[in-house]
Amino acid sequence: MTTSGTDLHQTLQGLFAERRRTLLSSRPNDWAPGFDPRTAAIRQADWQVAPPPAELRARLVEQLVEPSDAAAIQAALAAGPDALIFDFDDTFSPTPENVRAGHANLRNVPRAGGPLPMTRPRPLYMEDENGQSASLQDLAAYVEAFADRETLYVYIPKLEFPAEAEFWNDLLTETERLGGRPPGSIRVCIQIETLPGAFYADELLYALRDRAFGLNAGRWDYVFSAIKWLGQDRRFCLPERGELNMGQPSMQAYEQNLARVCARRGAQAIGGTAALAPDPADPEPALAVVRADKEREASQGYVAAWAGLPGLIPTVRAVFQSAPPASPPAPRPEEEVAAELLAFPRAEQVPLSAVREAIAVTVMYFRAWLAGQGVIVRNNRVEDTATAELARAQLWQWVQHRIPLDDGEALTPERFEVLLAEQADGQEPAARLLRALVLPESCPPFFPATARSLHEVPLA
Repeated sequence: MTTSGTDLHQTLQGLFAERRRTLLSSRPNDWAPGFDPRTAAIRQADWQVAPPPAELRARLVEQLVEPSDAAAIQAALAAGPDALIFDFDDTFSPTPENVRAGHANLRNVPRAGGPLPMTRPRPLYMEDENGQSASLQDLAAYVEAFADRETLYVYIPKLEFPAEAEFWNDLLTETERLGGRPPGSIRVCIQIETLPGAFYADELLYALRDRAFGLNAGRWDYVFSAIKWLGQDRRFCLPERGELNMGQPSMQAYEQNLARVCARRGAQAIGGTAALAPDPADPEPALAVVRADKEREASQGYVAAWAGLPGLIPTVRAVFQSAPPASPPAPRPEEEVAAELLAFPRAEQVPLSAVREAIAVTVMYFRAWLAGQGVIVRNNRVEDTATAELARAQLWQWVQHRIPLDDGEALTPERFEVLLAEQADGQEPAARLLRALVLPESCPPFFPATARSLHEVPLA
């Protein structure tokens, strides 16, 4: 029997299905970027989250793994991360077969010793093949598989507004009650991977303060979210992905604001994914980049980070093992933080090669994802849902603004079609999906939702 048929899952669906639908339909579409004056009292008050469990304080590196891939799970276990995150989100292709395999693999993981088992369920907007909440399905599978553990750990993805965090808190409270678990025994890390989430970081933590242990930086999803919210404005037309690095002042402000909130609230700041794939013949250049990235995070007070591949675990662990204690970040006026968060670089022109690269990344990833593979390695980079979302959103924005290219032409819808035809059959599912994401007047919110709406595209 699959998890979708278990008592816990069906009970949670019955209790929360209507509330979830109402929550999703009432999300504000007119949010103006900035700190919300209506919730200023929460940001100004002195409060802290529940102390992280002792077993969390010792861990330095966490490994993401596709839960449907038994071989990948074994490779991750053999590499010895401090925590293993069964990821049903960005590194997962949610075909019915993958969901069944992923839930079954949760039950087969060795219980004695080994890394802390964590999970990242699918986000609230996603539904399973029966039209039920995928988040609830994944949560129930994890809770039942590890029912014998005193404390469970859940990463909550794609949060934007406080009402969503309140939903998760109530959901987890009821999950504990139904499972006979002590209150607060399901601990969570909130992913700050949306532009609203960066401005509502305090409020999201506050809603989950009795069970939150930290905030996690998800940089590519964050930039993707910024394009969704700001992309119609020509002033926020962003340059190619290679220029959206952590050296950019806006990205530094994002990383520092997360660390500042965590330091004040007694939460752990968890770094982003080390997502380079070193060349086996000469791994040091990639490892040096990963090392520098983690050293910067550690210097700001981050206490651990994710490894995108098992081979990066020793490098990530070594950085956090040797990092000296970081000084608490100094408080900053909100108006200054807001201005810095929104100081994204602006593109007046993009190289034609960058457009071709974005098309290549999305077409290649969509082909894999539609075939049931959630992660690919391309040009020594790990590509997943987050990087594909960013690439297709950039294509949408560049077409929307008819961005000038370095060959003297503009990226019109017609030019995009020509460039797409260079790399894909226009009628193959991956190309149809990309076209449906790039050509609309407004940026589609999530590509898996668009894929589901294209009935000719084979998907769960």
